[in-house]
Amino acid sequence: MSDLVGKRVLVTGGGTGIGAAMARALSAAGARAAVQYHSGKAAAEALVAEQGAAFALGADLTASGAADGLVKAAVAALGGLDILVNNAGGMVARKPLAEIDDAFIDAVFDLNVRSTVHCCRAALPHLKLSGKGAIVNVSSVSAITGGSPGSSIYSGAKGFISTFTRSLARELAPDGIRVNAVSPGTIHTDFHVRHSTPEKLEATRKTIPQQRLGTAEDCAGTVLYLASENLSGYVTGQVIEVNGGQLMV
Repeated sequence: MSDLVGKRVLVTGGGTGIGAAMARALSAAGARAAVQYHSGKAAAEALVAEQGAAFALGADLTASGAADGLVKAAVAALGGLDILVNNAGGMVARKPLAEIDDAFIDAVFDLNVRSTVHCCRAALPHLKLSGKGAIVNVSSVSAITGGSPGSSIYSGAKGFISTFTRSLARELAPDGIRVNAVSPGTIHTDFHVRHSTPEKLEATRKTIPQQRLGTAEDCAGTVLYLASENLSGYVTGQVIEVNGGQLMV
């Protein structure tokens, strides 16, 4: 992965969890990372201090125009942009169908869908200038399985991310930009602390062939692979499942 040395990377939702693990791995490989955070300023700044060459950038990606401002700030800090990692997202809450209203749909889609589309659009001119740019989106195993009860809107949003990844890969290939996605299974981060009970997580663990829940670091290697032109230069439009065998397709 020597080709990642000096690469300019923006990781959204990069202050904690899977995003932080991705930012650490990219920095360790020699990339210069800008890490976007929303509410987790302290964690993002701690990550920056730990990595040394990174930048922490605060932004609420559900707000109108925030993606444009974020990309502009990242380009100013890094001197350009070669790789975009769209990790920002979340379930917001578990809600059964009877309790879903327009405000909830908007909240989930603003966080998971619109933020990704807007960041890709804002980053596009800079990735074109890079010559061999890369976009790595973060989907979810629930994009295929549909998730568990109460996660229908989130699962649908992640299904959009997987399909959007494939569509964008075709569109941007002539510009030398590869577009792929990482699709984590059940990863033991704050996401599941908020949205899953210990009993539910234990029941899920028992169904996984590797007999353990994933860690944030389990997802980092796939991002390194997809970001590296040397390793994955002929890979685009792929959604790579990282789930310990929880789902095999």
